[in-house]
Amino acid sequence: MSDGGSEGAPERDGLRTALAGLTTRGRSFLAAGVAAAVCSYLLGQADLLRVGLLLAALPLVCVLVLHRTRYRVAGSRTLVPARVPAATESRVRLRMENVSRLPTGVLMLQDRVPYVLGPRPRFILDRVEAGGRREVSYRVRSDLRGRYPLGPLQLRLSDPFGMCELTRSFSASDTLTVVPRVEPLPAVRQVGEAAGYGEGRQHSPALAGEDDVIPRGYRHGDDLRRVHWRSTARYGELMVRREEQPQKARCTVLLDTREDAHPGSGPDSAFEWAVAGAASTAVHLLERGFSVRLLTDTGSSVPGPDGAGSFAGGTGSADAAGLLLDTLAVVERSEEHGLSAAYDVLRGGNEGLLIAFFGDLDEEQAVVAGRMRQRSGAAVAFVLDGDAWTRGPGGIRFSDGQVPVAERLQLLRKAGWTALPVTPGDPLPALWRAAAERTGAPETVAGGRS
Repeated sequence: MSDGGSEGAPERDGLRTALAGLTTRGRSFLAAGVAAAVCSYLLGQADLLRVGLLLAALPLVCVLVLHRTRYRVAGSRTLVPARVPAATESRVRLRMENVSRLPTGVLMLQDRVPYVLGPRPRFILDRVEAGGRREVSYRVRSDLRGRYPLGPLQLRLSDPFGMCELTRSFSASDTLTVVPRVEPLPAVRQVGEAAGYGEGRQHSPALAGEDDVIPRGYRHGDDLRRVHWRSTARYGELMVRREEQPQKARCTVLLDTREDAHPGSGPDSAFEWAVAGAASTAVHLLERGFSVRLLTDTGSSVPGPDGAGSFAGGTGSADAAGLLLDTLAVVERSEEHGLSAAYDVLRGGNEGLLIAFFGDLDEEQAVVAGRMRQRSGAAVAFVLDGDAWTRGPGGIRFSDGQVPVAERLQLLRKAGWTALPVTPGDPLPALWRAAAERTGAPETVAGGRS
């Protein structure tokens, strides 16, 4: 298991299952014994009957002995690591321990893995002494994100004569999570950050005016310049103005998952680029202290630990990023035909910074996307050029009917978006920097402010 815990003993097989485990050699011996017994009866040859009984009894005795074998074997599985980016290897360590007082025979160890992770690993373990242990390992890798089950672990037992083979399975299994690849983004300040939606936090004063002050009692160490004398006279004790209340900078990452908006499939498809882009952006903003919400075209938000549908950045951002990546590891294309559901969610409040990854947009959906800009402090859109993604080597076009992306970009820019086209091979860090340059936002050094 991923935490290194024991899987316990394998499950016992029934006698009928043991008989079904006869090898070709065992079945041949059994058939020869039955044939010899029948011939001895027809020919009246008692010696032939003895031979037939011996031939038939040998595989049956092997089945019985193997069925009654009481090996007590404990097994464990460890994934290092249990969460990996796509196209990255993870090592699986298997440990077998003989917890009985008797040594085992030759064992074949086999672990079940999905075909996408590679061939099924098999290991031959020599005789394991009482109390002994053996450790083996193998590697798994997937170019496709997702959650893949590993196990259960299987042991194949065989008798010394090769008459019968039995496979016994452990009950436990584990899961390998393959998340989208995350690219580090340059530390540039996107439009809107300088206006209070950006790096770090924004501050809203607790005072709207002299008459709207909300005072609190004086505490030792408070600056006397913050004493509010009118409230002090009213309450009969020293009162001071409240400090400015910090507010978490907010951002919504919108991922367009419509099936008809993303042509092609596979690890190099437009949809996988968009998922990886959303993952990189969300992790980057979490590290910069944003409270990040992941929203899809279906209108569903990824529920964060705070219960408000967002993940808090700053302290603990690594844990928040891990939960968000686990969600993106299994996100699938939706059957939605429009962005109205996402717009209904966004128009419910001020979203701060809005980063969107759009697929193909027709004129109607471009208008809906344009209206999303009205409820955000700033908006950046990465629009995947469906025409470019459906062209093969040499510019061969595989699909028709794609709308030129330039027209949709123009509509988004008129609505106030910072919109950039995305073609195959475009690196997200370069696009991220281009978005900041297009809006004239100043560059920052890593971890600092401009």
